[in-house]
Amino acid sequence: MIPRYSRPEMVAIWSPETKFRIWYEIEAHACDAMAKMGTIPQANADAVWKAKDVEFDVARIDEIEAVTKHDVIAFLTHLAEHVGSDEARFVHQGMTSSDVLDTCLNVQLVRASDILIEDLKGLMAALKKRALEHKDTVRVGRSHGIHAEPTTMGLTFARFYAEMDRNLTRLQAAREEISTGAISGAIGTFANVDPAVEEHVCKKLGLKPEPISTQVIPRDRHAMFFSVLGVIASSMENIVIEIRHMQRTEVLEGAEFFSMGQKGSSAMPHKKNPILTENLTGLARLVRMTVIPAMENVALWHERDISHSSVERTIAPDATITLNFALKRLTGVIEKMLIFPENMLDNMNKFPGLVMSQRVLLALTQAGVSREDAYSMVQRNALKVWEHRVDFQEELLADKDVVAALGEDGIKQKFNMDYHTKHVDTIFARVFGG
Repeated sequence: MIPRYSRPEMVAIWSPETKFRIWYEIEAHACDAMAKMGTIPQANADAVWKAKDVEFDVARIDEIEAVTKHDVIAFLTHLAEHVGSDEARFVHQGMTSSDVLDTCLNVQLVRASDILIEDLKGLMAALKKRALEHKDTVRVGRSHGIHAEPTTMGLTFARFYAEMDRNLTRLQAAREEISTGAISGAIGTFANVDPAVEEHVCKKLGLKPEPISTQVIPRDRHAMFFSVLGVIASSMENIVIEIRHMQRTEVLEGAEFFSMGQKGSSAMPHKKNPILTENLTGLARLVRMTVIPAMENVALWHERDISHSSVERTIAPDATITLNFALKRLTGVIEKMLIFPENMLDNMNKFPGLVMSQRVLLALTQAGVSREDAYSMVQRNALKVWEHRVDFQEELLADKDVVAALGEDGIKQKFNMDYHTKHVDTIFARVFGG
C-alpha cells in the first residue's frame, strides 16, 4: 500500500526485515527441537542462534535470489554466511519452503490482527462516547432517503457501535482461525520431520499446529480471514455513507471537522467537502477487493501449487495496512465530528407533523375505523403536507372524519415527540449493558 494510506506499525509487520526475522526464528526453533530429539547435533542448533542479533541484509538475499530464483534458498544461503556453512548444514532439515512461508504468513496475520483488534476497540470507544452524548438528540429517521419517523442521533451512533462490536467478535474469531503453523515437510506427511518439531515451533511462535496440512496450510482459513476484513470495511462504509449524507448542504445535520486553514475546493472557496469519509468509502472498496482472490486461493492443485502465492504477497499487506489506516481515520472523524441538533429539528419540521402519520393511523384503527379507511383518511391529509407544506395536525383537525373518530384532543395527543423516544434507554441498555 502507498505511504499515503499507511501507518508505520502495520507496515513494519510486512517489511522484508520482519519477514526474514520470522523465517530465522522458525528455522532456529526447528533446529532446537531436532537437537533435543537427537536428529541433529546440539552444537549445530546452538550455532544457528549466533545470528540472533544479526540484521539480515535484504539486498544480499535479493542478490542470491537473482541466481537461485528461490527466495527461501536465498535466505538459507545468506544465513549460512553468518552461521558458517558446516554449522548451518542441518538448518531446514526435513522441511519444505511452505513450512517457512506459510507459518511466517500466519505469524504476520496474527500480529496484524492484534493491531486491528485494538483499532476496532478505539473506534467503538469513540462511537459509544458520541452515542451517550447524543442519546436524546432527536432527528428524523429516513427510509429510502425519505423522512420516516423520529429517532435520535444517539441511536444512530449506538447501532454503529453494535455493528462494530459484532465485527470485533468476528475479527477475534478470524485471528484464532489463522493462528496455525505447519512444519510437516514435503506433502505434509512428516516423513522427514517429526510432528514434535512442529509442536515446538508453533508453541514458540504463539501458534497451534495445523491438524492436517498438505504442503501448505489450507487456504479456507485465509479466505475466512480476508472475508472478515471485507465485512469490517463494509461496516465502515455504512458509517461514512451516513456522515456524508448528513453533511450535504440541504441536510447538514452533522459534518466532518474543518480545520483552520483547510481548503475545500481549488475553484470554490466556500466548499466544505466530506473528503475524509469519501476517502474511507474508497478505502473500503480496496479492502473488499481482496476477498474474492482469497476465496479463489482455496482451490489448489492436489497437495499444493503456488497460484495463491503472488496473490497473498499483495493482498495480505494491502488489506491489513489499508484497514488499519482506515479504522484510525474513521475514529478521528467520529471523535471530532460536528453535530447540529437545531438543523435536525428544522429538517423534521420541513413538512410539519408529517412524521406522526403512523401514530394517527394506528389510533384510527384502535378507534374502530377499518385499516383501509384509516389509511385513506391519513394519506389524503399527508399528501397536502407534501404538496403545500401545510401543517399536518391542522389538516387533520379540519378533517371531519378524523375528528369524528379521534376528537380534537385525541388528534393533538398524537403529536407528542416523546412517544418516539420512550424506549431509547431500553435500547441503550441492550447495546451497552444495563
